[in-house]
Amino acid sequence: MDLDILQAFQREITCAICVHNLIDPVTIGCGHSFCRPCLSLSWEGAPNPAHCPECREPSQQRKFKTNIVLKNLVSVARKASLWQFLSSEEQMCGTHKEKKKMFCEVDRSLMCSLCSNSQEHGAHRHCPVEGAAADQRAKLEKQMRSLWDKIQENQRNLREEQIMINHWMKLDSDTGICASSEKNDQHRICRASPVLYKEEEKHLEELERESWNILQQLKRSVAQINQKRKQLKEMHEELMGMCHKPDEELLQDLGALLMRSESVQLHMPRPVRPELSVRAITGLMDRYIRYRVEISFHNEVSNQHIRLFDDLRDFTFRSHSQDQSLNPEKSNYFATWGDQVFTAGKYYWELDVDDSWDWALGVSRDYPIRRLGTMLVSGDMFLLACVRQDNQYTLWTTSPAIPQFVEKPVGRVGMYLDLQCGSVSFVNVAKSSLIWKCRAGSLCFPVRPFVITGHK
Repeated sequence: MDLDILQAFQREITCAICVHNLIDPVTIGCGHSFCRPCLSLSWEGAPNPAHCPECREPSQQRKFKTNIVLKNLVSVARKASLWQFLSSEEQMCGTHKEKKKMFCEVDRSLMCSLCSNSQEHGAHRHCPVEGAAADQRAKLEKQMRSLWDKIQENQRNLREEQIMINHWMKLDSDTGICASSEKNDQHRICRASPVLYKEEEKHLEELERESWNILQQLKRSVAQINQKRKQLKEMHEELMGMCHKPDEELLQDLGALLMRSESVQLHMPRPVRPELSVRAITGLMDRYIRYRVEISFHNEVSNQHIRLFDDLRDFTFRSHSQDQSLNPEKSNYFATWGDQVFTAGKYYWELDVDDSWDWALGVSRDYPIRRLGTMLVSGDMFLLACVRQDNQYTLWTTSPAIPQFVEKPVGRVGMYLDLQCGSVSFVNVAKSSLIWKCRAGSLCFPVRPFVITGHK
């Protein structure tokens, strides 16, 4: 074949990223083709849309199908190279002067057909070199895909854990559960309030120890996930290096590498799911019930475009759902304000949340209807919110948005409003436990009771 034609053919089956023959080739929208692992690495962490590594055209595409035509052309080129290698004088069988067309799976060596039938190798399993090379390369590509999936899983777990640590530290900072002490590098309770009873103080002291232990557990988990990420990345590089070897080398060197690749994918560290224990506080309900009032709700607003729950879902579940809509079925949200406006004093009321898909309750500045779409940043609402994704529930409080690592309350939630110290508390009525209490002095304006629920 003419040399120019051979060079043109070679260019068509060469990846512009690694400058080797294409491995598991994929073609993107602009028409350029690359190795699947090369393109995956190139686009890892890239903004959307990513850009073609060759022509820089933007591309929204993230899922690829193997280009079968290119894959077959690369296979033809590899077979030609293999036969050229086997036909060389130095590769002839020294005993029988024949081409080494057979591959021994036991010794992982090339031999001629006469040697494969000899007494020494007759009991071994053999197959033609071409078929063995194609089979081994298919195993290698399958292993690379599996390894890449594990790398992405590891990355999601790491992102989730880092988000969790950030949330946990924000919870500590904004609520005062923990504050670092440089003297002994411990964490201490620093939240104080003149209205706390001894039972509440004891509960907070327990949360101090529990919070510190969970934070250390999260940090250890991040270290483990990072270590696994390093191992997975190093193995992926080894597999890619093996992919670029000629078939005759791949046949002899692949066995141990595949076993190590399978081994490194075992025991993937899972992200920590922190949850603070719920403890009943003696006398809590008796104390709050003295300020009980009946709340009448009217002034209802129905709005399908309220962003509160979708925003919180995105905070919570984004590491799991990179390629899926977080809430594909839109809910109808019903927001309503209480008739009473509170400007001073202490008040307590309860609401049932069992039948809600998503729910949030608390207090808000008088009728902030225009700011319903920006509840997380408005600063006008102090809410306890529950968001659901599949069968998982997550609690948040707003102003600012902070995750609450306690179990979802069942039945009734109590709200204690203390305008004397400018604070609101949320209570798990069934457990007689404190879910969250905002910092004293946070409320400095008149408020109304507020509820928003979502039903499909």
